[in-house]
Amino acid sequence: MTTTANAIAPSAATRETRVLAVLTLAAGLAVVFLTGFAHSATIHDAAHDTRHAMAFPCH
Repeated sequence: MTTTANAIAPSAATRETRVLAVLTLAAGLAVVFLTGFAHSATIHDAAHDTRHAMAFPCH
């Protein structure tokens, strides 16, 4: 009986997908926790400045 390498180890695409999923989760958690501990004025000012940087009218 022969065994292929794909049956033993996950493919590179699967590993890459898992790494990207972990990094995305870490980035999402960082955003949630950083904004959770920031002052509300800081969050408002950051959103306001982002809108202006994207030329989106906000007022």
